[in-house]
Amino acid sequence: MTPRTPHALAAPSLAAPFTLGGLTLRNRLVATAHATAAVTDGAPTETDAAYWRRLAEGGAGMVITGGTAVAPESTLPQRYLTEAWRPEIKDAVRRRAEAITDGGAVAVAQLVHLGRETLGAGTFYAPVSAAAVRSPREATTPHPLSTEEVRGVVDAFRISAANSVQAGFHGVELHAGHGYLLAQFLSRVNNTRDDEYGDRIALPAQVIGAIRTEIGQLPIGLRVSVEPGEESGLGLDDLIELLPRLCAAAPVAYVNVTTGVRNTYVPGMATTRPPLLESVARIRSAVAVPLLVSQGFRSVADIERALDSGADLVGMARPFMADPDFARKVIAGDERSVRPCTGCNEGCRTFEPTGSCSVNPELGPPGAAARPAVPLLLTRRGARGGPVAVLGAGPAGMECAMALARSGAEVTLFDTARRSGGQACLASLAPHRSGWQKFVDYQRDQLADLGVRVRLGTSPAPDDLAAYAQIVLATGAAEASVHVPGELRTLTSTDFLSRYPDVVPEASGVAVLDDGFGWWQGISAVESALAAGAREVTVITPGTGFATGLSPENRTQLMNRLTGAPLRVVAMSTVTSTTTDGVRLRHVLDGQETHLAADVLVTVGERRPRRPDFAPAAHQTVRAIGDCVVPRRVAHAVAEGRAAAEAVAARPL
Repeated sequence: MTPRTPHALAAPSLAAPFTLGGLTLRNRLVATAHATAAVTDGAPTETDAAYWRRLAEGGAGMVITGGTAVAPESTLPQRYLTEAWRPEIKDAVRRRAEAITDGGAVAVAQLVHLGRETLGAGTFYAPVSAAAVRSPREATTPHPLSTEEVRGVVDAFRISAANSVQAGFHGVELHAGHGYLLAQFLSRVNNTRDDEYGDRIALPAQVIGAIRTEIGQLPIGLRVSVEPGEESGLGLDDLIELLPRLCAAAPVAYVNVTTGVRNTYVPGMATTRPPLLESVARIRSAVAVPLLVSQGFRSVADIERALDSGADLVGMARPFMADPDFARKVIAGDERSVRPCTGCNEGCRTFEPTGSCSVNPELGPPGAAARPAVPLLLTRRGARGGPVAVLGAGPAGMECAMALARSGAEVTLFDTARRSGGQACLASLAPHRSGWQKFVDYQRDQLADLGVRVRLGTSPAPDDLAAYAQIVLATGAAEASVHVPGELRTLTSTDFLSRYPDVVPEASGVAVLDDGFGWWQGISAVESALAAGAREVTVITPGTGFATGLSPENRTQLMNRLTGAPLRVVAMSTVTSTTTDGVRLRHVLDGQETHLAADVLVTVGERRPRRPDFAPAAHQTVRAIGDCVVPRRVAHAVAEGRAAAEAVAARPL
């Protein structure tokens, strides 16, 4: 095949239909492979089917389901990956496929063999690979597959693809990216074989051929990823070389190109633009089949630029988790109403027990119609209707006011601050945390569109609230000061984040006393100090390490950002006092004391609930939500805000 020339035709609209392997996609937007782990003993559950149905109904042209393994040695002990090789789970898989097709989308099942990558969870089996080359993400070298064992892998993919199509999927996608087994064979570094599979395209070509014998001309897609670092052996240049050969040897219906390996392929907030956007034209020149470009796409402008550069389809995963109506809204020209993915990598990457989304309160665990949330009922005085007052314009209060307005209630939102956003707005001041501001902007815009009366810089007195029978407190939390005796300038992390561009030039040696929980307050203080030009930053923590509270993805990407930075970590220590030129440290185990030079100390203190001191009138019902109940995460604030609105709308008590 001759690669297509980009720009030969006018760029398609994201709403334009597209023909793929004889199937018609209703638009160019693809929900790329992901999973919520709503799987029991390797079989998708009813909760899983409900998730995919809701997503498909939101308008995506094609939906690719992930987390589907092809062999027992590629599963995890928890068995929350779909076990595609087992014919006895076909009915459960059929419910998943029907949910997607009933929603109007083309349904594709992505098939994967993890190879040497255990996802950090361990397996019941020995990890395997193309050769005895250890993954930098694993502690041990994998078992190199024999020639006969590789042929067994081919058969595993064939059987799994046949089962998936027989269960109702329109086609399959082979996962040859993110450092998993097929990618290990494609890599010039990992594939050091001297048999027939030493040709890097041999295994994926054989897999494609074997699947073709089972599913005929139904679409087979291929997902590949640009892997970072010279040690990967599968950078962009490698893919540009391999893809034409592979597509000529074993034609596929489309190629899906993304980036990264485990712990980097789900980019955090620091990634603000699609990593492959500047490379689309080059990839297009090497690929003669339809091109799907994925990762980091969240805006219409970036999607249209990718299509203009030669992509046929554009893929996203987390934006569909944040707002399953993403496709419908942007096609209708209503991007403003899209609930944005922040890139926080919290709920979607925990699987406790299933994946969720910090900003989407409708995505709940198995058996729940939404994320469980119970506002704190402080008083139950009256039940008459009328306007509602929400005190606090952070994520909890704004979510509550939005939901109340949509229910038809008259609502007024108060906040003593002069700008909305609360703790989310504060968090967004740190480098690489701007995703929270995107969510604040979305909530603020929705309040304006819904006609909610917002009174900022106002502390309502009891007389101001007398007209409201229903009051919702969403007044957040405040960081407590950590008492450290001495003479050095000391700031809370809240104060420091608000002022670091002015503080650091005058105090370039920054010590950060973390609370030992390794969460974003201390990390943001570190990154803010470095961004402002600190000559040295030292983290002092009574805990065992730095950033220990983050998910593996967020921690790995953070450490990649900090490589080469003037950062020291002093673990299992605390600050006992300060001097004019530094801090005195004490080791929490042996009590040994040392001195550390610093110009300013930043302390991470406990966040404590903050509630207004007022006595409700006899006719007023008062509820509390979010951090003013107990300081937690954005996910709790948003869910309780929505739940409080529903409780108010469901009067009487």
